[in-house]
Amino acid sequence: MSDWTDGYVAEIDYTFGYYSELNPLRVAVPFLNTGLAPPAIATACELGFGQGLSVNVHAAASNVRWYGTDFNPGHAAFAQSLAAASGSGARLFDQSFAEFCTRSDLPDFDYVGLHGVLSWVSPENQQIIVDFVRRKLKIGGVFYISYNCQPGHAAMVPLRHLLTEHAEMMAAPGRGIVARIDAALEFAEQLLALNPSFAIANPTITDRLKGIKGHDRHYLAHEYFNRDWRAILFADMAESLAPAKLTYACSAHYLDHIEALNLTADQHRLLTEVPDPMFRQSVRDFIVNQQFRRDYWIKGRRRLSLLEQTEAIRRLRVMVITSPRSTLAFTVQGALGQRDLLPSVYNPILDALGEHEAKTIGEIEQALNKSGAGIVGLGAIFEAVMMLAAKGDLALVQDDEVQANARVCTDKLNRRIFDKARSGGELTVLASPVTGGGISIPRFFQLFLLARNQGRETPEEMARFGWDLLAAQGQWVLKEGKKLETPEENLAELTLQAREFIDQRLPVFRALQIA
Repeated sequence: MSDWTDGYVAEIDYTFGYYSELNPLRVAVPFLNTGLAPPAIATACELGFGQGLSVNVHAAASNVRWYGTDFNPGHAAFAQSLAAASGSGARLFDQSFAEFCTRSDLPDFDYVGLHGVLSWVSPENQQIIVDFVRRKLKIGGVFYISYNCQPGHAAMVPLRHLLTEHAEMMAAPGRGIVARIDAALEFAEQLLALNPSFAIANPTITDRLKGIKGHDRHYLAHEYFNRDWRAILFADMAESLAPAKLTYACSAHYLDHIEALNLTADQHRLLTEVPDPMFRQSVRDFIVNQQFRRDYWIKGRRRLSLLEQTEAIRRLRVMVITSPRSTLAFTVQGALGQRDLLPSVYNPILDALGEHEAKTIGEIEQALNKSGAGIVGLGAIFEAVMMLAAKGDLALVQDDEVQANARVCTDKLNRRIFDKARSGGELTVLASPVTGGGISIPRFFQLFLLARNQGRETPEEMARFGWDLLAAQGQWVLKEGKKLETPEENLAELTLQAREFIDQRLPVFRALQIA
């Protein structure tokens, strides 16, 4: 009897994660920062979409035609239910990579994305994926991949092997995957407590294990307990993608582009002395001890002239999505630790952006020149945009026509997510036609949006709506990790959150066309 899982965990479902890097709209910023022409994207494909939240949000919130597959039929069924609810037309399947990648009815794609998948699939499936990209990614198309990498994961390679070997060899017959994971983690913790030479040589491994223990077991099952697991060197990834005629474009992680956050002056100087751009990436990974890469590759890159680059940057539209502005933190985390953002640079830019209004970077530049803050030049503005977008305080904005066309689908998808929020909080993202992507919104705020859709406008009405749903299911509000015991305490906390929702969050939700 053949194993349809091909060594991948299937007895427990994956988490309902949303991964913003899979949003093709985000390509423009790092490409322009690198001097590359961002391609127009009309067709896209996600391979291994998990529960399908990302692919459905991106299909509903844009004019891109999406395709995808996940071999797990439970995942695919849920993803298809979201696609049907939104009416986006996303074509999602439960086929293996071998089956899906040889379909004769697929278009050529402008964009293909995989989140983490290449770290977990067999060498045979990796070859299938590379061949698919070679055949089906258009000239000028973008290939996005994220994956566990070395050297940052070097110590995890033997520890992960120990965990999976224990789960396979030491578990009692019939024990489920969660019990096997717990037993393997407990054994590894006992082992490291004995101060073995491995832990002495790798002093951070104990803290890494503690971090792993804190994760959801559904996540750990898929992240670490598949048959195939690799932490890939950048040079090896480049070699494996060469048959697909792909060239490394740039990091998809915006903060990687801000060298002052990640490299000392001496480290930056060393990198600039490395003439080969591919070897430079390998050296950089050693400097920052990279554990996880998020990369764009391109099939036939086109470099922009300085004039073309600056004109394209000025055309980008952005919007502040943090509300209220007083909650915006003027700090950012890079490889070198936490760094402060200069208020003298960021406050004039935020002033020019205003309250949740879409502005082009060119308009921001003009406003700063008129206000006398012209000392903040285009380069500083663009860097600030990258920084704020990476922090989740700002988002790129689609054309008005695209927004209008997408609104019908995002409203339908969000209503489906609201319906799920009535019973649980697994789906923490709503689709915005403004950004073409997902916006993180916790369960209670989703319930308040649902209450508002049903005509409940005051904090008290929203709180009562939420509490009635919770109480009917024997659920309670948690505050600072503790359950609130009485109905009065629950209602008071929900009313407090509803006031925050109305006063601080609702204006930005309206601007994002979520409310």
